[in-house]
Amino acid sequence: MTSFATHRLRVHDTARPAHRRLSALRTCLTQFAPYGFRATYDHLCRSAGVPVRLEEDPGALVWAVEELHAAREIWRAEQAAWEARRRVQKGEGRRTTDPPQPTRLLSCPDPEFHPAGPLPALMPRIMRARTDRPAVSCPLCEADHGTVERHDGHGFHRTCARCGVSLGPLPGRLPAGAATEREARWRAVWNRTARDGAQSATTDGARP
Repeated sequence: MTSFATHRLRVHDTARPAHRRLSALRTCLTQFAPYGFRATYDHLCRSAGVPVRLEEDPGALVWAVEELHAAREIWRAEQAAWEARRRVQKGEGRRTTDPPQPTRLLSCPDPEFHPAGPLPALMPRIMRARTDRPAVSCPLCEADHGTVERHDGHGFHRTCARCGVSLGPLPGRLPAGAATEREARWRAVWNRTARDGAQSATTDGARP
């Protein structure tokens, strides 16, 4: 697979057609997406203001990929430090990982309902969020803001009412047409035409 760095450079390459630069951004998201591919894509498009007609704002794609890159660099540095500590711990015969490996992914079942604020600013909290045990409070907010039931087109989730992060799956069958409805909404997100009814990722620190 071509590296994140290679596709980041392709996003920057103004000699490439705009739709290919967008495709390169999407490929970057297949390799690093803190909220999952769909929610992170929506976050970046809103945060950078990526327009439906890409030629109207050529700089938006660069802004988006640089926000993603900055968050990834924070994670990579913490991951490298953790791996170095873990090697020492293994050499000492310590089987328990202390501290836990940095988290790189939180699930946001609804791609239009995700944490607000720039990814680099939120990355430290994302990395220390614990996803290996049932959540009493939101692992990102580190507090209880209540919950909202949402679905991803496949099943129900209990999500944080403030930021949309999944706190765990819920039993129950989706109503008829739910999956089709969610996919139609995702197509709107994919094409950057979904701008209403979502938690805006531009609340804090968005592109001016």
